Amino acid sequence: MSIKKHIPNTLTSCSLLSGCIATVMAFNGQYWWVVIFVIIAAIFDFSDGFAARLLKAYSPMGKELDSLSDMVSFGVAPSVMIFHFLNENVAAISRNSLVQEYLPYIAFLIAIFSALRLAKFNVDERQSDSFIGLNTPANALFWVSFCCALSGQDRFPSVMDIQPYISGGLVYIVIGAVIVFSTLLTAELPMFSLKVKSWGFKGNELRYFLALFMVAMLIFFGILGIAAGILLYIALSILDNRNKKLDSAA
Repeated sequence: MSIKKHIPNTLTSCSLLSGCIATVMAFNGQYWWVVIFVIIAAIFDFSDGFAARLLKAYSPMGKELDSLSDMVSFGVAPSVMIFHFLNENVAAISRNSLVQEYLPYIAFLIAIFSALRLAKFNVDERQSDSFIGLNTPANALFWVSFCCALSGQDRFPSVMDIQPYISGGLVYIVIGAVIVFSTLLTAELPMFSLKVKSWGFKGNELRYFLALFMVAMLIFFGILGIAAGILLYIALSILDNRNKKLDSAA
């Protein structure tokens, strides 16, 4: 087999390595580096599929390796980060020792539902050009940017200087969001793919609008802009799905 056939799996392995490093950074509470390595993992994750299509190097092994890599980079790494964040801040909502010890483990719902989402994706033939449910990279990018911004470790230059304040209400929001996003991972909700097949504006209107919005949010709000962009992505997918249903019913 020529060396080019190994390129997609090598890129996938680089994504997995980035996810492993992100997980270590999350255990150490170095949230900014978690964001960096999850973004690197996402870039490699995009590149392996692009390389496989370009080189016509598809393989059953590559498909399975991609899911295993995604599980670590976009399932385990953000879960550990959420766990660390809750473990550091759960005292804001309770002084009970049992609550403080065990409540942070709710973070691993993200890992569980990411695994369910990836297993479902591998056997669901409806998801070749779009997604059913929130994809794991988008979910991971939301969480790592959100927790990084809340922790005050954001190093991205921005117009607004946001000083985070961890309140009990904010901790409850994080816990509630864990449950909501876990549900979104396996929900029967059609969501448009973020992968661009052509660079033309027609057919990519939502993608370009989302990209411009995220850039604007990054400029004004720093790393929190990524989380805002993911929320917009979910909202646009819901609206797009609603419009398609109305068009088909007309």
